[in-house]
Amino acid sequence: MKTVTTLVLLLAFSFCFAQKKFKKSDAQNFQKKINSEYADPKTSPLMEEDLKVFKTLEFYPINKTFFVNAVLELAVNEKEFEMKTTGTRTPKYIKYGTLTFKINGVPYHLNVYRNIELSKKAEYKNHLFLPFSDLTSGKESYIGGRYIDLEIPEGNTIAVDFNQAYNPYCAYNHKYSCPIVPLENDLKVEIKAGVKTFH
Repeated sequence: MKTVTTLVLLLAFSFCFAQKKFKKSDAQNFQKKINSEYADPKTSPLMEEDLKVFKTLEFYPINKTFFVNAVLELAVNEKEFEMKTTGTRTPKYIKYGTLTFKINGVPYHLNVYRNIELSKKAEYKNHLFLPFSDLTSGKESYIGGRYIDLEIPEGNTIAVDFNQAYNPYCAYNHKYSCPIVPLENDLKVEIKAGVKTFH
């Protein structure tokens, strides 16, 4: 009995230790970075006429509610698949795992993926792709959903900051081909965080 209690306490401690705390400055830095990229003709996905008048993207107010420490359950025996895009391109991905988290006490799940080709590059070897849609999609946020970039964690928890959710490039310019959010990653909740729809 004593051994079981000790094990439970150790597990609880390790989970808490792995959790990250919300930092408003992280979301502020994300906003500055993405605005800088979009204002620069060399890195901007904006169409020429939009770039000329661009000042800032529109963001939801930064909200601690939409910062979560999710439990990551690794996928087993998954196969590569071709993810549908808004164009003819079909990049290969593999499901890396499932994230479980709570927003306002309600549990939710999202699948997280790895891009096969991208993961072969040293700078992206730990990169995880989290596409999602929610009840704001097609209203206040982009109809096609949004993305979040994550890193493979050392443990089984991963911090997900929806305040850093951004639109795919095809939200700004029809010349881009963007991955379509898988149906299983449609959240039945309003994620009022991150980048809003353009125009």
